[in-house]
Parts: sequence; structure tokens; C-alpha cells
Amino acid sequence: MDVRERILQAATDLLVASPDADVSTRAVCEAAGVGAPMLYRLFGDKAGLLAAVVDHGFEDYLAAKRATRPSDDPVQDLRDGWTNHVQYALENPNQYRLMYSPGLTVPPGAAAEAFGLLRATVERCAAAGRLRVAPATATQVIMSANTGVALSLIARPAFYPDPAFSDLVRDAVIDAVTRPADAPVHDAPESPVPSVATTLGALLRAEPSGALSSAETALLQQWLDALAERRGHPPEKS
Repeated sequence: MDVRERILQAATDLLVASPDADVSTRAVCEAAGVGAPMLYRLFGDKAGLLAAVVDHGFEDYLAAKRATRPSDDPVQDLRDGWTNHVQYALENPNQYRLMYSPGLTVPPGAAAEAFGLLRATVERCAAAGRLRVAPATATQVIMSANTGVALSLIARPAFYPDPAFSDLVRDAVIDAVTRPADAPVHDAPESPVPSVATTLGALLRAEPSGALSSAETALLQQWLDALAERRGHPPEKS
């Protein structure tokens, strides 16, 4: 085990045992058997160390998500991803709280990768005609709700004794941004234009058309994104 790995392991062990999800650099140096200059040379400062600890701790979780093969039902994949996210948080509460701590000035790469993996699944929903809103909006809605539930269960478990709480929120959120597989777009109570624009935009991102130049494709995507975001807006009258 090299020095960097030793420092990360020591910091992780201290973080797991910490009652307030925090560690001191002095304690980390003592546990790792290194001097402070070495720690700061490798990680910059305490914020850099903690961000690296989060990335280190989330590697197994992210590796499993990277290796997961998409199913034929991308909406079910969203549900499964939500459940796995909450389960990881409950099993690793201190690392999870640190990952989303507003006091962490160096953003962990794990947070960005988790968001990107969710966005990829949302794009699959859009390409399958299953999304009600633009992929960017759906990703933000799902991630913020998923994170909020996980943090609530960690911070105030006594307030959420129902074991089905996470599933109830999950289903409500995902049902709000997706459409049933057997629901025709033209039968939806809202205008079908946003859903169609969302689907077409996702398909073009997945399989760029050689009939359009890069500039034309970018302009078309801009128009489709604008149409996709008009969900809930009444059509303009001429």
C-alpha cells in the first residue's frame, strides 16, 4: 500500500468512526504514520483530502453501477438505481453526508459521475418515448429527491419509521417525470409536443444524423430542448 492509499484508508477509517462525520488532518497523519507536509503535498488541503476520501469510498458503488447492464426497461432501471443509492447511503452514512456536505469546498468527482450515470439512464428513457420532461430536468428532479430522501433517513431516522417511505417517494417522483410504456403520447392530457421533442432530442444524441452538419444539429437540439421544456405551458394563440 503506497503512502497516498495509506492516508486515504486512515482517513476513511476515522470518518466511519466519527460521530460528527468529520476528521482532523492531525489524526489522519498520526493514523497513517506520515507528516503533515506529505498529506498537504498529496491532497492540497483538508478539503482536497475529504473529497478524495469520498471518491475513494464511492469507488465500489460507482464500479458496480458502471458494470450494471441496462435492462429492456429504462424506467425500472431508474427505480433500481434509486433503491441502490439509498441503500449505499444507509450503509455508509458518514461518507454519504460528506459527499453532499455544503461545507466541502472541493466537489468530489464521485458526485459528478453519479449524476452522469443517472443522466445516461434518463436519456434512455427519453429515447424510448418514456419521458414527460427534458432529460436535464428529469435528472435534476430525480437526483435531488433521491439525495434528499437518503439524507433524511440518515439524519432523522426516527422521523421516517415507515420502511416503505423511500419507495413511496421514488414512485411518486419517477411517475411524475416518466410515462407508462403502453400510454400513447397523443392520448396524454397535456400537449404531446414536449414528449415528442424530448424523444427526438434523445434519439439524435444517441445516433447523430449524418444528414445535418454539426451546426445544424446543435441548432435543432436547441429547438427541441426549448419545446421539451414547454410542458405545462398552454399553446400560444395566434
